[in-house]
Amino acid sequence: METSDDRRKESVALVVIVVLAALSVVSLLVAFSYYCYIRNKVSKRLKNQKGIENGEKSGFANVHVATENGHQVFTFKQLHSATGGFGKSNVVGHGGFGSVYRGVLHDGRKVAVKLMDLGGKQGEDEFKMEVDLLSRLRSPYLLALIGYCSDDNHKLLVYEFMANGGLQEHLYPDRGSNADASKLDWETRLRIALEAAKGLEYLHEHVSPPVIHRDFKSSNILLDKNFHAKVSDFGLAKLGSDKAGGHVSTRVLGTQGYVAPEYALTGHLTTKSDVYSYGVVLLELLTGRVPVDMKRAPGEGVLVSWALPRLTDREKVAQIMDPALDGQYSMKEVVQVAAIAAMCVQPEADYRPLMADVVQSLVPLVKHHRPTSKVGSCSSCHVPKSPTPTVNECGKSSV
Repeated sequence: METSDDRRKESVALVVIVVLAALSVVSLLVAFSYYCYIRNKVSKRLKNQKGIENGEKSGFANVHVATENGHQVFTFKQLHSATGGFGKSNVVGHGGFGSVYRGVLHDGRKVAVKLMDLGGKQGEDEFKMEVDLLSRLRSPYLLALIGYCSDDNHKLLVYEFMANGGLQEHLYPDRGSNADASKLDWETRLRIALEAAKGLEYLHEHVSPPVIHRDFKSSNILLDKNFHAKVSDFGLAKLGSDKAGGHVSTRVLGTQGYVAPEYALTGHLTTKSDVYSYGVVLLELLTGRVPVDMKRAPGEGVLVSWALPRLTDREKVAQIMDPALDGQYSMKEVVQVAAIAAMCVQPEADYRPLMADVVQSLVPLVKHHRPTSKVGSCSSCHVPKSPTPTVNECGKSSV
């Protein structure tokens, strides 16, 4: 009996030894495989780094590392070089979430590089929204995204360069850093109004579900070297409801003076919220006044409240026109544009037109632009009456 027990113990011990030996062999194989994997990965990384360094020495530092969704993926080092180290002399603008720099890629292309200030979740969300949205949108009236950088804590967006900057700089050259900006003539203002309208029309009518810009304003309308306009800055954009008359509920974001009253009051966002903002820009083009300026005389601080009663009175339209135009426009055209602006800034969203209707109204004015004449040369033209809205605006930050 004891002999049998001894043999059994010896068998168990032998099995244990064999199992342990097998596990040891397997562990060694796993460790060796992992070592080979790490060594191979490090070797590839070193080769890639040498390749990039050799490319920089050969003048091809800005050949993109990869492409994703049709956009180039840059390294921070490449964009740092393209913008001259993000020097102050290359700053062309400041946004709510960072500064914009002028840059030149190594293939000679001029670009605008937005260096995101990621101090909070909102900045991170804006970055993701722009990359995702602009990878799916294609329109000659929207600013094109060339690529981006997402290295560690660095988030940058690379856009096509618009030589004449923002519309705001040319409407109010004395207010901004670009004091040399030229004042826009009437014909150019009409064309900008049409091209900006086509940008919003594309977002509202040609995308499903529609895209609501939510921060449409004169500084987000950029002008190329020939003063053609493109809509920019989609960081606050929101997908709208695809139901007729539907809305999405969201916290109120936007810029003071441009926010539709119903959105400011309820948080209900629709494409008609953008239409209101567009109407404010039309008023800027007509009057040369900023949306909110509390330094003006009582009753003139809010552009919409001051201008709307005058837009519906043909005899008073001439009184609100930008003095910089010096009367170099057709009053008949002015009255038509004023009527469009009046409809766009109606306090009731349902009374505002679709952007497609705005485009159709502006096309004849731009396409068949007649020789300009001095103020007072227009024929009689009926403008529909509309009530003066009570505007309840909100600021850039949430309300």
